[in-house]
Order: sequence, then structure tokens, then C-alpha cells
Amino acid sequence: MRVARPVRGSVLVIVLVTLLFTAYALIAFSEKASNDLLVEARAATARRLRAKAYSTLEVVLAVLSEFRQASGGLRSPAEGWGDPLAFANWEPGDGCTAEVTFTDESGKLSLPHVDYATLVQLFVSWDLPQVDAEGLADALMVWMRRDYISTQAVTNAYDRGELPYHPPQRPLRSYAELAAIDPARALLYDEGGRPNALWHRFVSALSLFDFAQTNINGTSGDVLTALGSYDATQQQQLGDYLAGKGSYARQGPAFVRSTGEAAALLGGGTLPAGFGTEIRALRIEVTLHQGRSLFRLSAVVAPPGGAKTVTTTATTADAATPDRNAEDPPATPTKEAASPANAAKKLNYPFTLLEIRENDEIPAAPTPQPSA
Repeated sequence: MRVARPVRGSVLVIVLVTLLFTAYALIAFSEKASNDLLVEARAATARRLRAKAYSTLEVVLAVLSEFRQASGGLRSPAEGWGDPLAFANWEPGDGCTAEVTFTDESGKLSLPHVDYATLVQLFVSWDLPQVDAEGLADALMVWMRRDYISTQAVTNAYDRGELPYHPPQRPLRSYAELAAIDPARALLYDEGGRPNALWHRFVSALSLFDFAQTNINGTSGDVLTALGSYDATQQQQLGDYLAGKGSYARQGPAFVRSTGEAAALLGGGTLPAGFGTEIRALRIEVTLHQGRSLFRLSAVVAPPGGAKTVTTTATTADAATPDRNAEDPPATPTKEAASPANAAKKLNYPFTLLEIRENDEIPAAPTPQPSA
């Protein structure tokens, strides 16, 4: 009688295959767990940096509020608030570092207030041919103003395009709208539809916010040319004074307190009415670093009586409804809203927040243009 031998080889193969699948499952689980932990760690770091970025912004606003109260307004970082965190002796802590930069939005031309002649003068100063400068300025005015009458013999037929639309007849709310305006699309974008150098120059010179006067303490040579026809020598004189360069190197960065003082520096009698000496809209950019992680926060604030956002609504050429291209009147307060108890809840914040963006929402910085 023969006794069957155990098939040891087959059992060994089964055990090895089982171990192989087990090891593969453990590796896959470990990689997934590692990725999940990494994502959660990054999310936690982003939340922590976000909170610190907003805390940093509050510190910056507190410093600006102190200077505004002491000086009767904000004019230039040369007043002493250029490094607000050092002034407040404040750090974000937990191994984080914070950087703060400022851009005077009111040092630009206000698109809601700019006129055709100023736009033409600005575009001509960019070495655009006169016909192109006039065409671009006219198209922008048609796009932004309901009561504007085009100066061009041929108007843009937006309503006959592949995707028909009408000019909104209100100021731009985003620089991305430039891609929808025919001459702007041809002049300010490259063949691939990407913003070119002129687009960045447009962003550097023209603000989307609504303010009555351009702050000459934060303006650029382009704006000086457009508003006042000041030549390169005059621009250099004012620029050296504000930056503390050239013959003003010993005094350091400075600012002008009145339009008369600015006119004297420029060598003229009086400044054009479009110039002022106070900041009406200030962009604050906060960057928080912790190791290789960072969080960016950009906010535009306005002091009392300063800039506003565009509040007008778009209209169509064939609209039969009454003119609604004005800011809606404030709602009549209810008895509850007007009660003393609710009035006490009002926050007397020193600035109006016009815009706030985080990280990827922040557009790429425009190419720097020579200062005044």
C-alpha cells in the first residue's frame, strides 16, 4: 500500500503568494495613509497661516489708523508706517515670519473718472500710434459710459460676434474684461491671448476703484504725463524728492503735504484738479512664511471719505427700462435696526474694506513702471 506524500511545494507557493499580496496591500495602505496625512498637515498649516495672516493685517491696520489720526490722513510710507510690524514690535510667532508691502491704488488714474482725452494722452505716451491710442480710448469709453458718443466712424459690432454681447456701459470691475474689448484684445494681449507688457502697464496706471483725485505721493510717470503733461525732467525732480535720491539723497524718502508744494517741485504754478496728496485706496499685501509653506493675503482698504468700488449695474443698448445705472438708494431702516440696542452694535472700523483675496486669487504683480 502506497502512502501519498504531502505536496510541500504547492503549499510554499501559496504562502509566498499570500505574503506578496499582503506586502502589496500594506505598502498601498501606507502610501495612501502617508498622502492623507500630508494633505491634512498642509491643510492644518494653511489654516494656521491664514489666521496669522489676518492677525497681521489687523496689526497693520491698527498702525495705519494711528498715523492717520496723528497726521490727519495717510500720504506716503515715508511718514513712518512703511514697516508697520517693526513699528508695533509685533511678530506672528510659532516660527513664522511675515512680510508686508503696500501699493497706493489711488496713485493711479481712477477708471470710473477718467476721460477720453486723458486716456489718449496716456496711450500716446506709451508710443502707440495716434490712431491706435484714439481707437483704444474710444472703445474703453463706449464700454464704460452710457452717455458717451463714439468718435470712431466704425463701431465695434459686439452683438454680431459668435457669442453676441453688449458693452455693459459701466466702469470695469475686472481687468479681465479688457479681453472682451476689440482694440484692447488686439493691443494688450499677445497672439496666445496672454496679457502682454502693455496690459501690465495699463494695470499699473489705471485703477478699478472709484476715487476723485490721484495721490501725487504714490503716482507714476505715466500718470504724470496723462494728467499733467509733465516731461521727463519734471518727473525725475518729483521722483527724486519722493524717493530720497539724487540731490535729495541726504534727506531720504519724503512726501508732499499740499498740491502747492508738489507744483513747486514740478516747476509749475498749480497742479491739475485731478491730483491730490492723500491716499484714497491702499493695497496691503501680507505674506506669511513657515518653513517651505506660505500664505498670501491681499486687501484694499479706504479711509473714511476715500475710494469706493464700482456700484453701477450693466445696461443693454435696447433696454426699455428706466435708467438703473446708478447706485441703489439705501434701504429704509426698520424700527429694529434703528433701535439704540442695535445702534450700539455698530463697529466703528477706521477703514472700509474694498477687496480681499487669498493665495491663488491674487493676480500676478504687474511689471513695475518707473516712479515719478
